[in-house]
Amino acid sequence: MSKIVLITGTSTGLGISIAVQAAQAGHTVYATMRNTQKRGALDAAAEAAGVSLSVLQLDVQDTASVTKAVETVIAEQGRIDVLVNNAGMGYARSLEQADEADIEKILDINYMGVARCTKAVMPHMRKARAGHVINISSVGGLVGQPFNEVYCGAKFAVEGLTESMASYITPSFGIHFTAVEPGGISSEFANTVMEQMAQTGGMLEDEYLPILQKYVAGSQNRQETGIYQTADEVAAVVMQAMGTENPPVRIRTSEWSEAFTKLKTGLDPDGLKQQAQVVEQFLS
Repeated sequence: MSKIVLITGTSTGLGISIAVQAAQAGHTVYATMRNTQKRGALDAAAEAAGVSLSVLQLDVQDTASVTKAVETVIAEQGRIDVLVNNAGMGYARSLEQADEADIEKILDINYMGVARCTKAVMPHMRKARAGHVINISSVGGLVGQPFNEVYCGAKFAVEGLTESMASYITPSFGIHFTAVEPGGISSEFANTVMEQMAQTGGMLEDEYLPILQKYVAGSQNRQETGIYQTADEVAAVVMQAMGTENPPVRIRTSEWSEAFTKLKTGLDPDGLKQQAQVVEQFLS
């Protein structure tokens, strides 16, 4: 069955892959981005795949922009079957080093953006007694990671939002909620994190530096050894969730993601084993 799909953050990486794969599956796709002048990569990917889609302006930090995009889709199609909250921003810096403005921005984009978009589609999905909200989360939404406390905090919030809404809205109104949890994507996202770090002072010469250098080296190793997935691979899991009649509340996107998130189970009372395992995964 063809669905009306609204996707945020489609100017790069995973957003492009989800939009193209959804269109290839026969769905009517509204691909959105903050700055539509940056649609070139999306248009090129759609042309290469032989599919068509609609592009709308939507800034997840601007409630008026979100409302306008949702109302446009409703006016043209009468419904929204699937919302994919994909727009996000990475951030790698210790809380002690982070500027408060940066913290607020990460929380606003990664959590409040999801909340704004979800809130905007809810009246329409509730009226239809159907719908599916897919939130692109992360294994960092389940397991805290070095230098990602601000980012992970936002993703933990997304996980809580997803799970809480599913607990009563799904059985009451037939609207499903899914958090998709990649373990890492080889795309512009990782590069953006490093660029953001450079723009906010780079690797600071302090006691955190040797730990941060190990973290960055580990991240590069995961990309080179293929632990990180491609955007297309993660998008395929999103499509799997989208096509499921009773989708899960959480779904991981790789065997590595499944193995890593098992660190949340069978913990010792003080969590020291979990802490050691996380450090081993990310700093070695």
